[in-house]
Amino acid sequence: MSFFERLKTEASAEWRAYTEHPFTNGLADGSLAEAAFRHYLVQDYLFLIEFARAYALSVYKSPKLADMREAAAGLSTILDIEMNLHVKLCAGWGLSPSDLEQTPPAVEMLAYTRYVLDAGMRGDLLALKVALAPCVIGYAEIATRLASRPEARAATNPYRVWIAEYAGAPYQEVAVKARAHLESLADLYATPAREAELIAIFKEATRLEADFWEMGWRAGQHVE
Repeated sequence: MSFFERLKTEASAEWRAYTEHPFTNGLADGSLAEAAFRHYLVQDYLFLIEFARAYALSVYKSPKLADMREAAAGLSTILDIEMNLHVKLCAGWGLSPSDLEQTPPAVEMLAYTRYVLDAGMRGDLLALKVALAPCVIGYAEIATRLASRPEARAATNPYRVWIAEYAGAPYQEVAVKARAHLESLADLYATPAREAELIAIFKEATRLEADFWEMGWRAGQHVE
């Protein structure tokens, strides 16, 4: 079993709560309240700013030049591709990038990003990559599952663009590379003595990802 599969197995309850959250199912069939998606997307824009800092930290934490290049590519993906998708979608609601940046951060967004950055500051590159994995690799898994449902691609589904972005080849390739890099780091640095610590980081990051969906879901529930 690969290192990432071991992490998922040990965190199976947390992983299921995250990847099968009602928010994601609402994306697939288009039933998610627009208020829920809008709140999530604006907070996710702020999240990506902090995630970019985590990738910048991973450059600093990189023991090898190849690791630095991998981190730099991830940073570029966030700044030049993912954030542009958010800007495009939010423009449909009349929100400018400056509106997004001035939105007050949600507690869930702060808790998650601060946890990832703290894991990276305290630990090595492997610890940071384990904290990043639920988002980077998890989104690819979630989007693939959602895209397999026929209603996800329907012209009437307002979330088809979001699903297509993360289920599409470019993002899937990002996730494959991230997973391969995680495995190579684990081969070098994941000693049996560290396994419990790394599993604990993965579990907590996954739980905080589920909280992020829950934050958006609750915003939709509060709208009549």
